[in-house]
Amino acid sequence: MKRRQLRLGTRLALALGALALAVFAIVGTVMVTSMKTFLDRRLDDQMAMSQTASAKDVVAYEKVTKIPPDWFAVVYVMENGELRAQPGEQQPEDREEFDALAKKALTTEHFDTEYLRGKGKFRLRACPIEPNEIVLVSAAPMDDRDSTLSQLITVGVIAFLAALATLVVGGQALIRKGMQPLSNMADTAHDISSHDLTDSAHLTVRVDGSGGGVEVEELREAFNTMLAHIDSSLAARTAAEQRLRRFIADASHELRTPLTSLRGYADLFRYAAANEPGEREKHLEKLRSEASRMSVLLDDLLLLARLDSAETEPPLRPEELDLAVIAEAAADAFRAARPSHSLEIDADTVTMTADPTRLRQVLDNLLTNAAVHTPAGTSVSVRVRSENGWAVVKVSDTGPGIPETDQARIFDRFYRVDDSRTRQRGGSGLGLAVVQSLVEVHGGTIELTSRPGSTTFTIRLPRHLG
Repeated sequence: MKRRQLRLGTRLALALGALALAVFAIVGTVMVTSMKTFLDRRLDDQMAMSQTASAKDVVAYEKVTKIPPDWFAVVYVMENGELRAQPGEQQPEDREEFDALAKKALTTEHFDTEYLRGKGKFRLRACPIEPNEIVLVSAAPMDDRDSTLSQLITVGVIAFLAALATLVVGGQALIRKGMQPLSNMADTAHDISSHDLTDSAHLTVRVDGSGGGVEVEELREAFNTMLAHIDSSLAARTAAEQRLRRFIADASHELRTPLTSLRGYADLFRYAAANEPGEREKHLEKLRSEASRMSVLLDDLLLLARLDSAETEPPLRPEELDLAVIAEAAADAFRAARPSHSLEIDADTVTMTADPTRLRQVLDNLLTNAAVHTPAGTSVSVRVRSENGWAVVKVSDTGPGIPETDQARIFDRFYRVDDSRTRQRGGSGLGLAVVQSLVEVHGGTIELTSRPGSTTFTIRLPRHLG
């Protein structure tokens, strides 16, 4: 079973408590040590002052007359080369520690801490009153000093534990409050996970609120930016799926028409072949016409599919070319196929790197569009220029123009300005979509400006492919 981990706020509070405990331990140790040193020094000073004050009595009477009642004191006098203790009122029953220390202090004072039998711990000080003659050994109890240190340790431990508990509890509350924005983000993420995004076009959930510091603000902004990116991606995916559905539906509709015609003409051809052989050529021509029309439609669909799927390597065969030559060839083909429309061409020499076949297809589609959707006698013009490192092509006509409501969708696939016109006149609605895709795959742009009496498609292409 997976062990459940503590929340981040609790872990931070415990870590803070552990750090505080270490600091308190160091501070407490330093404080107790300093106090112990201070009390020991003060006791030593008191013993030194007491022995100094008693020195005259020791010399005169060989005994101590002025010491605190709970102290011990023994006077040692050198007799026959040995130190002998003089009788006195405040002497311990066992003087073994006093005798040993007195022998060390014939010329220099000595301090020592000893346990006296049945009495407890004492601080001993041996002081030569007359070097090599008289030594005074005093003993002061250390109960008060130890009691003070014990009380200090007890008070310190209680205070530190109270401070530690306050720090952990209060720190956890403050950390939990400070991390509330992160909890809000987690709640938002859980809210998003509860939504079904498969059919959703928008993700409107965002992290609200403020505060939490600079880092939390940056995280909140990054989180909302990520959600906005997901939202835009969902919208783009939904739009792409809708376009795909519409594209499939339109393609199916467009393909059904020539297929229906083929099937009808095939039935007629079979009937004509059996009964009226003279009609065979007429029906064969119809079959070839519908097959050719369906072939063009399928070619356009295949080209659009290739352009849509070409994310890294566009399906182009670029080479050095003169755009004016491409425009002249397209103009000649237009004049031969559309004698009912006049065409003027004004083309400067513009060298560039591009796919000549695809550029020719762009110009052919634009010129065909101008001829199909304008009445006979309409003037068409082509202009080729180089502007600021770009190749600019303008294809214009003087026809009735495109309604403003249709201009925004003029490049959509299978879109027709006049849905009522026949397929034979209006085409499949893919010509301008192919033009836009080919221009964009070259890294260029195409714009439309239209009003009654003037319609212009403006193409801007980079002179060198990136």
